[in-house]
Amino acid sequence: MGLSIGKFGEFGGRFVPETLMGPLLELENEFFSSQKDPVFKKELEFYLRNYCGRPTPLYLAENLSRAYGVKIYLKREDLNHTGAHKITNCLGQAILAKRLGKRRLVAETGAGQHGVAVATVAALLGFECTIYMGEKDIERQAVNVKKMQLLGAEVLEVKTGSKTLKEATDEAMRDWVTNARTSHYLLGSAVGPHPYPLMVRTFQSIIGREVKKQIKSFERRLPDYLVACVGGGSNALGLFYPFVKEKKVKMVAVEAAGQGGDTPYHALSLIKGRKGILHGAFTYFLQDEDGQVLNSHSVSAGLDYPGVGPEIAFWVASGRVVADQVNDQEALAVFREVTRLEGIISALESCHALAWVKKKRFNQGEVVVVNLSGRGDKDLN
Repeated sequence: MGLSIGKFGEFGGRFVPETLMGPLLELENEFFSSQKDPVFKKELEFYLRNYCGRPTPLYLAENLSRAYGVKIYLKREDLNHTGAHKITNCLGQAILAKRLGKRRLVAETGAGQHGVAVATVAALLGFECTIYMGEKDIERQAVNVKKMQLLGAEVLEVKTGSKTLKEATDEAMRDWVTNARTSHYLLGSAVGPHPYPLMVRTFQSIIGREVKKQIKSFERRLPDYLVACVGGGSNALGLFYPFVKEKKVKMVAVEAAGQGGDTPYHALSLIKGRKGILHGAFTYFLQDEDGQVLNSHSVSAGLDYPGVGPEIAFWVASGRVVADQVNDQEALAVFREVTRLEGIISALESCHALAWVKKKRFNQGEVVVVNLSGRGDKDLN
């Protein structure tokens, strides 16, 4: 993998209009510089600890473990400030944007958790903020829309195409092309052109690093399985990356099968997608015979995306990560079960990962860590 060109095997790269090459190179240089800068690291660590609430707990879900027949630990990313893992990446990128002298943050959002996190760091650090969100997602995530507006963000409705995350990303990137001199595009997932996938993974890898320490304090060993839902892939990469070289640890990326993988209404980019260029990177995405992007579907807005990040694509193609699927009904059933059994209202996204655990038959004594990437208040409507 050549980090200088942002490639993960054959995946990744930087396929963008010439007008964005300058801003991307500027961002890449500042990102690599920041990783060697103790001042940057100190500032980020301060906010992660005192503002975000890290480290988040690793919780042994005893009731769920009894019900599903395997020892289940939940990485409680829902307990972060703003209710999801998204804030971790947003803080890192916003501090970079401040160092670059940008005045405005632009972002896309599906479930609204990333949008809320961007609006939050914009308020904290003094940025103007514009969030693009599909009309369909605005309707099903009304609570998060209100939060973003209360935080001072301008929320712009996208009415084209499937009116979901893919189109919101398209519009956010168009905005950035026009306003790159003053604005930073704060991408929420490990997708898009280099350096975004690498940058998002770097900031989110704190999830897996924390789990490594925490699970050893409970079990005196590493887990047998790591399980995470996958849309673009930021929460999965954050959990998986620190364990990539631990060959005995199995890693499962659970995609949204929507109404079923045998219907057109799913978001199975890894399982049903083909290789091509989407949002500036070479990866797997849902496409027709002419290479045009197909609409995706999931009851979970955060997984309703027709592509996947290039690094997750690489790990699946290489066999290090296994991709599997869970449909809408399976995820909804688990949403209710987790709430009743553990008193935790989990995001529907994370319920896809838990539903996979419910279906799987494990050997006696095995230990599973599931990334509970966010809370489900947003999904109650």
